[in-house]
Amino acid sequence: MELNASDIDRIDLKILQVLQADGRLSNLKLAEAVALSPTAVLARVQRLTRDGFILGYEARLDPVKLGVGMLVFVEVLLDRTTPNVFEAFKAAVQVHPQILECHMVAGGFDYLLKTRVGDMQAYRDFAGTVLWQLPGVRETRTYAVMEEVKSTTRLPLRV
Repeated sequence: MELNASDIDRIDLKILQVLQADGRLSNLKLAEAVALSPTAVLARVQRLTRDGFILGYEARLDPVKLGVGMLVFVEVLLDRTTPNVFEAFKAAVQVHPQILECHMVAGGFDYLLKTRVGDMQAYRDFAGTVLWQLPGVRETRTYAVMEEVKSTTRLPLRV
């Protein structure tokens, strides 16, 4: 049985909202933030994790300080849209750390990639040695980001 948002209550939503803002928050501080006992909060967090509402925790890193400050979106059009081409493409993008996200989309192209590299030369190297060599790629369109106006992974929760 698949669970969805209607299977959790306002306290669960508040826990998720607080953890989205600070995933390193101690159980005690989380309990204070949602006005429950630490034991009750721990049980809820464990249930939310077990039921797949919490997928994991990770640190947000500064891409500029780590030498991958250039963000590039790429539209990918495949030469054929058959199941085996889709599967080969999806498998190939998994192994390249420069590809942060890959989304199959409806519209004038097949996939939208979100990539990070150091600079334009690094992107050109990546495009020539990786991107254009991916299985089934017929055409790409590149969009280098000039300014990141908003970047978040936080989901809009109604608490």
